Parts: sequence; structure tokens; C-alpha cells
Amino acid sequence: MTTKTKSYFAELEKMYGKLTFGEELKALREVEGKTQVEFAKKLGFSVQNLCDIEKNRRIPSPTRASSIAEKLNLPEKAMIELALRDSLESEGFNYTVNLEQNA
Repeated sequence: MTTKTKSYFAELEKMYGKLTFGEELKALREVEGKTQVEFAKKLGFSVQNLCDIEKNRRIPSPTRASSIAEKLNLPEKAMIELALRDSLESEGFNYTVNLEQNA
């Protein structure tokens, strides 16, 4: 029997359309009621860097996506998938990203 696992963001994307890493990060910040200054401090990077990510001018690397996931207590795999998808799309590729961890 095979089971197909849904993306962590699949349900959100059903309701709101396709998300980018930046849109997700901004939504999380707003839900917490934090300013960019407060949220950037929580994540350990500059306000300008946070602003660039939220406005999709910058896409985090898998390493940075993992770090953000850890600091926000989110699933690492989902955040890396989102960052990789954004990176591929920014270069004109339209792929679904579904990571599987090696045993």
C-alpha cells in the first residue's frame, strides 16, 4: 500500500492560491502581530533581508529555509520545499517539489 503525503501547505494553497516563501513568512509574522523589526530579530537577520524575502526579491537557500523553520517551529521539509519551488520558478521551471529524507 502506498500513501501519498500532502504538502504541509496544500490546504492553505487550496484556500488562498499558490504561496511563495515570502508570502508565507509575511503571513506568519502578521499572525504573530510582529513588526518586521521584531520578526527579523527573532530570525536573526536584518530587516532589509526580511523585507526582501517577504517581497519575493530574495529566496532563501535550503540551509536558511531550514534555519527559519527551526526558529519558527515549522516543518523543515515543507519550508525547504517552498524555497526550492520558488527558486526553480524564478528561473522559469514549473516543477512540483516533494522531498524525501534518505534513511
